[in-house]
Amino acid sequence: MSIKFVKVAAFAMAGALTFSAGSVLAQEAKSLDELLDFVKRGQVQEQKENRAREQRFAKDKANQAAELRKAEAERARQEQISTQLEDQFEENELLVVAKQQQLKEKLGTLAELFGHLTSTAGDLSTNLENSLTSAQYPGREAFLQELIAKMSGSDTLPSIEEIERVWYELNREMVESGKVVSFSAEVAKPNGDKGEQKVVRVGTFNIVSEEGKYLQYVPEKGSLEELARQPSGPYIGWARGLANASDGMHKFGVDPTGPTGGSFLAALINSPNLEERWHQGGYIGYAITAVGAFAFLLALVRLGYLASVSSKVSKQLKSDKANENNPLGRVLKIHEDNPTMDPETLELKLSEGILKETPKLEAGLTLLKIISAVAPLMGLLGTVTGMIITFQAITIFGAGDPKAMAGGISGALVTTVLGLLVAIPTVLLHTIVNGRAQRIIHVLNEQTTGIIAEHTEANQRS
Repeated sequence: MSIKFVKVAAFAMAGALTFSAGSVLAQEAKSLDELLDFVKRGQVQEQKENRAREQRFAKDKANQAAELRKAEAERARQEQISTQLEDQFEENELLVVAKQQQLKEKLGTLAELFGHLTSTAGDLSTNLENSLTSAQYPGREAFLQELIAKMSGSDTLPSIEEIERVWYELNREMVESGKVVSFSAEVAKPNGDKGEQKVVRVGTFNIVSEEGKYLQYVPEKGSLEELARQPSGPYIGWARGLANASDGMHKFGVDPTGPTGGSFLAALINSPNLEERWHQGGYIGYAITAVGAFAFLLALVRLGYLASVSSKVSKQLKSDKANENNPLGRVLKIHEDNPTMDPETLELKLSEGILKETPKLEAGLTLLKIISAVAPLMGLLGTVTGMIITFQAITIFGAGDPKAMAGGISGALVTTVLGLLVAIPTVLLHTIVNGRAQRIIHVLNEQTTGIIAEHTEANQRS
């Protein structure tokens, strides 16, 4: 029983050895002797493989040593080349310095000339790039930039023709700055449309289209564009008249602060017109305007009414019979209806008639007086409101940006102006209307006094 167990264990070991030996032990051992033979043959095979590996390792080591020696030789060669190049570089540096000194000696005073020429060409290039004349003569600055690059290279010299062309461009720009010329060019509208049209250039100050619209030259695009916002006042009419003229003297607004529409034209364009300034007053400004319009209409109505009454009173003064279509006639009617009344009672009756007529004649005067006093207070309210808005803007954006505060300050000042513009005419209108009313009342008092005197005198005679 134990022998069989040993055989089974041996066969298991043989199977394991067979698996580890690879192709040499391709089949299982049938006995212990055969198993030993297989083990021996496996050891021999492994020794052969190990020797083959050792040979390959030795060969690779020899190859690596050869490659190492080859790389070291290449490094030495490159170091030698680098040393030669460094020596050559130092020699070339000395040669360049000598050549530059030689060039400087040969140039002599020409070096100073070329320096001035480079500076002049640079300034002229900048001026031509932004000049209105470039809309008529494009591409001039490209030549100057090429010339500057050429002279900055120090390897080539400018030719006589190039120097003369710089002189020519200087003179042409000077001559064109004093001309008013007309030519055709492509103009871009604010909506993006482009079209060829006649334009008029006034020196280097302004350029306008045949429609009288002011244009600006955009150097980045090299094109003319119509200003989105045109100056107000007579400037458009002047520009249109100049564009359609062929000769003679014409009035025209010139902006001397910039070649492409300088700061003066920009300030003129950005200045708000009368309507825009009125809108800056906001709701308080609208309220002041409404009150002022009401006061003006009321004054006109009262003046018309008093003028009509005054005309009727004048006619009544010329008539011996009382007419009840006017205050004087109605007062005289009291005397006609009571010819035998005693003077004291008649005087009271006539005074009562005058008191009845006075409110009609003085109607609206109190309201005009109140409006003349309230309008400045409304303007003051707008001023305080505008300053509150200004301080809020300062709190949010700081005091570094004046545009953030401009809205509140504009509203404050505009409401103050509107309040004064309403108050001052209202005071004058109140004075005029009150004067007309008091003149009629004075006539009533005068006639009443005369009637009482005549009535008293008649009673005394009787």
